[in-house]
Parts: sequence; structure tokens; C-alpha cells
Amino acid sequence: MRGLRRCLCIALVVLLPAAGAAQDRAQTLADLRAELARLTADLGALRQELVATGAIQSGAAGGSALERMDAMEAALAQLTAKAEALELRVTKVVTDGTNRIGDIEFRLTELEGGDVAALPPTPPLGGADALTLSPLPAQPADTGAPQLAVSEQADFDRAREVLGQGDFRAAADLLETFAQTYPGSPLSGEAQYLRGEALSQLGETSRAARAYLESFSGTPNGPQAPDALLKLGQSLGALGQTPEACVTLAEVSLRFPGGTQAAAAATAMQGLGCP
Repeated sequence: MRGLRRCLCIALVVLLPAAGAAQDRAQTLADLRAELARLTADLGALRQELVATGAIQSGAAGGSALERMDAMEAALAQLTAKAEALELRVTKVVTDGTNRIGDIEFRLTELEGGDVAALPPTPPLGGADALTLSPLPAQPADTGAPQLAVSEQADFDRAREVLGQGDFRAAADLLETFAQTYPGSPLSGEAQYLRGEALSQLGETSRAARAYLESFSGTPNGPQAPDALLKLGQSLGALGQTPEACVTLAEVSLRFPGGTQAAAAATAMQGLGCP
């Protein structure tokens, strides 16, 4: 009977994955696969225990314990296959996006007269934790507000205020300092986007494109991501990098369909004569 209770516990884990995920909101795809493998091994051990004790026919109505274990093992196999498929899909998206960003960085460095041989490896799209599963929604007791360093919000607000006053050079400098002072800040995506806006007003299109690229690549799912990707494509078009501009603008509609940014991207593609 103890073995059967253990069997039921495993079934609950399989049928209610959200409950387990709530306890570990930073669980990675690799962790998920490892957990599924452990559950499969536990079921195998339990099967041997039931056979050894002769309890395989002692289950409740609806089939023997062995039959129910077969069903659970089949469900585990399906979950494992889905986890592997998801991991392959995420890896492909991250790899393709990272390669495209690397190509754009190469082009921008060439336009700026920089040393392309000195370019560091392009970090994965979305950061080093790109393969980490998105966290579950915060519990009601948790406001979910980003944790900011002392004076981080004040520095950001000051830079945004200067931008609003039309002092684009000072704003660009303040936003660049912000990005260097607070790497990985929850506000970094917006800061880089606003820096791109300031540089664009100054006519520094190449530097603006790089800022838009930093904004999007750092927070590809952030609130500024659609605008940053759109402005990046438009900037590349203005720089004469038509093929890269067309690819980037097409990505706007693929990633953010139905929005105003997608419509603007389609108009920009027409103006560039994109295929």
C-alpha cells in the first residue's frame, strides 16, 4: 500500500506540473528534462517493487496498478518529448536571432570605421539566461516591481527629463553613463532606446542604430522591443544597409504582428523596395 501511495504522488506531479513549477520559478528546460527523467526512474523502481510484493493487482477499480503505471509512463514520455521539442525551438530562435544581431553589429562597426576583428562574441539574444523558462506570474503578495539600486531610478528620470527638454547631447551622454553604471538594470532596455532617440535627433544615425540594437537584443520581449526593432530597421535603411534593413523590418511583423510598429515596418519596406 505504501508503494501505491507513492504511485499516486508521482501521478499528481505528472498531472499538475504547474504546482511544481510554482515552487521553482527559475527552472530551466534542462532542469525540467532532468526532473522528468527522475520521475521515469522512480516509476521503474516502483514497478519492480509492486511486482516483487505481488501488489500489481491490488489497485482500485479501473485497472490494475501496473496498467495505471503504464499510462503514467506514457504521459511522462509525452511530456519529455514536448520538453525536448521546446528546447530545440528555443535554441533555434536564440541562435538565429544572435547570428542576425552579430551580422548587424559587424556592419555597424564597419560603418563607424572600427576594427571588426576586435569585436567580442555576440552574447545570446536575451542574455546569458536566454534558455531559462519565463518565471510564473508573481503571487498576489509580491508586487513584482523591479529591484533598483539606490539612485538608479533618479538617474534614469534625470536623463529622461533632459531628453524631454530637447538637450539631446546631454541626454545621450547621461543615458550612456546610466547603461555603464547600472549594467543589467530593469530600465536598460528603455534607457538604450531613449539614447537611440537622442542620437537620432543629433543626426548620429550609426550610433543611434547601435543603441536601438542594444535595446532590443538586451530585452527582446520588453515594452520597447517593437519600437527598438522598428527604429533599428529604419536606421539601417538610412545608412544604406538595405538588405539588413529589409530583414530587420520583416522581423517586426513576425515578432509583433498587428501592432502599429508592424504597419510602419511594412511602409518602410515599401520605401526601401524590399522584396
